[in-house]
Order: sequence, then C-alpha cells, then structure tokens
Amino acid sequence: MFENAMTRHAYRGNYTYCYCLQASRLRFVLDEVLKNNTQLEISSTGDAMIVKELYRTGRIDKDTYIICNGHKQLQYTQQICELIEEGFNVIPVIDSLREIGAYEQIHARSINVGIRIASDETQSAPFRTSRLGVRYSEVCNLYRTCIQHHSKLRLRMLHFHVDSGIRDTASYWSELACFLHKYCKLRKVCPSLDSINIGGGLPIAHSPDFSYDYAGVIDQIVETISKICTRSNITVPHLFTEFGRYTVGESGATIYQVIEQKQQNATEVWYMINGSFINHALDVRGKKETPICLPINNWSHPQRKVLLGGSTCNAQDYYTGSQDTPYVEMPRFDEFMEDQYVGLLHTGAHQEETRASHFLVPVPKHVIMDRDEDGKLHSWLFTPKHASEQVMRQLGYGPDMAHSSDGSNLSHRGSIIG
Repeated sequence: MFENAMTRHAYRGNYTYCYCLQASRLRFVLDEVLKNNTQLEISSTGDAMIVKELYRTGRIDKDTYIICNGHKQLQYTQQICELIEEGFNVIPVIDSLREIGAYEQIHARSINVGIRIASDETQSAPFRTSRLGVRYSEVCNLYRTCIQHHSKLRLRMLHFHVDSGIRDTASYWSELACFLHKYCKLRKVCPSLDSINIGGGLPIAHSPDFSYDYAGVIDQIVETISKICTRSNITVPHLFTEFGRYTVGESGATIYQVIEQKQQNATEVWYMINGSFINHALDVRGKKETPICLPINNWSHPQRKVLLGGSTCNAQDYYTGSQDTPYVEMPRFDEFMEDQYVGLLHTGAHQEETRASHFLVPVPKHVIMDRDEDGKLHSWLFTPKHASEQVMRQLGYGPDMAHSSDGSNLSHRGSIIG
C-alpha cells in the first residue's frame, strides 16, 4: 500500500517496514515475520538480547535496521552500545536530553541517531503531551548543542508516534503536519537528516463489522508528506514505520470453556469460564480495546444474552462487549450434557505473560496452528499449561527455595526484576 501511494504521488524516498518487537517476542512469531525481509524496532534490554540471538541463529544479518526506541535505562543503553560496537545497523532514537552521553564512549567512528518528538495527544487522553520524546521547542537546540558539531554523532531520523494510533481524524492530521514542519525546519540546517519514522498505530479488527480504509489513509499520509516538503522546498524523506499490533494482532485467539451457568437475578445470566480475563486477555484488563468474542461451538443453538465472568474474585474480571452493553450473544446449552467454548479473537499482540498470574491462575497452554505446503492444517503444543507448582516457585515457595537467616532468597540473590 505504501509502494502504491508512493507511485501515485511520484514520491522519491524509500519505504522501510519495521516490526515492533514488543507486540510479540515469541520465537515462532518472529520466524514468520522475518521471512518477509522485515526490519526491527526494539524498546528494552531484553529486545537487544533477542536481536543478538536472532543474529546468532542466522535469522537476521548486520545490515538489518535495529531502531532503538523507548526510555533508556543504563542496561538498555549498554546493550545498544554493544550492538553498535559489534557492527549492527543500529539507530538509537534519543528519547531524553540526558541520553546522548551514553553513546559518547563508543569507539565506532560514526553513530547514526534519531530524535523522538513528544507528540500531543487527543483531548480525550488523560494527558496533553506524551511522556516519551523531546519537546518540540527543544529539538533544534538539542541538535545544535549536542549533535551538530559532534565528532561521531550524525542525526539521520526524526521520529514521532501518536498513542491513539493512526486515525483518520483532524487531530492526527494536525499532529502529523506539525511534525513534518519541524522536520523541514531541521532538515535545512542538518544535511544528514534524511528519514522520518511515523511509528505504528494501524488498527486491527475488534468487531465483526470492523471497517478501516488502510489504503486511503496511507495514501493521505504519503500525500501530506509530499506536499509539505514540496512547499518547504525540501527533498522528501525516507519513510519508516513500526507496525507491531497490525502485524501480529490477528494471528492469535484465546479459548475458554464455560464451566457453569449462574442465574444471579431475573435478567442476568453469567457464563463462568475456566480462566481469567484479567490474566489471559490483557486488552480486556486495560479496557482500551476489546477483542472480538464469539462462541466456538453450538452455533445452531438458540441464542441468549449473557455476561461472561472470569474465575477470580476480582470485581473487574469480566468481559465487556462494548461501551453500550456488557452482554454478549451466546448459545443456550445444557451444561450437564454438552460443552460450550468461547473464543476471544485477535489476541496475538501484547499477550504473552511470564510472571506469576493474578490470583495464582496458571498460564494456559499455547497451541500453534498452521498449514503446510499442501494446505493441510496441523497443530502442535508450543508450551504446556503451567502447573500450580510452577506458579508457586515464581512466588518463592517450594522445598528447594533456600532462605538465609535474614529471610533473603539465597538461590535468587543478585537477580533483578524488570
């Protein structure tokens, strides 16, 4: 779609598709993503370690773009410096004024960097300006004082991302225009600046009747960039995007069994599931976007409006179909004669959990389904369901969890959480 838009508008810059690792770091996901000559965007120490493992196993080479975003603590900047020293194609995107000092000790002759601009958010957001990035008013001064005459640093990229995503709204187009005017102003004094990164934010379907004009919005993005640069007499920049949720969001589903029907009053029937929405479906817990919920079986049965409840005693452990109603349509069934399964669809992004679950609910087993070269469907177990003993060990309980007299855990001393 970007290639088509660039052809229509005679856009002379290049387009680079990056995959945002935080959307899903699972090995089998990255195996599929990297088959498509995809570049990478990372945002943490762990992501940098994954990059090294991907290189070790031959899934990427040192020409692969590694865009380093996020607020950077010491361990993260150390990992970024190691990647640069080892010859990876790294662009650290400066998120804070204090970050530059971390790269000054690198022995490499030249270091390409970017600057993230702190974007303004919509009026409905609980804050006015993003906590990430450098303020618009400080960007040019940051370049002049810290980068312009630096012996190693070269500003190559200007980055912005709107937390509400890429939406066809007046607020998004206004913010994109402000960003592009800042790029044009900076490009006039910085010849090395040749790229912009508009982040991610393309939506995925969260209802069966979802509609989004991807091609139309992308065409308008390219047209907007082209027009503003032309009016400023600036060469159009190379364009980077970082689509994570859009890439993998629709690749996963979470399936529950209804274990009990509870008639709580004259009108409210609860279907209780054998799991937890706040543990296993992060979008439900965050209440930002609700996954599609559909019955898996018994589609020929008469339907009824029900409430879906998780098995923990947390008051928020339930599924909300929409802002208008918490009810969902589900089949009537005889719980003593037949099973009923419920699926949350499009949960492929931001869902993997590695910590002990809320209320000690075990992490469910993870099954992969795919088609072979002949189109035959097959499946395999990726990870088994966590046993209760595993959850207890994560919390420090068990016969082999030795403790010293002061109560500290000897077997885990020196570990760090985060």
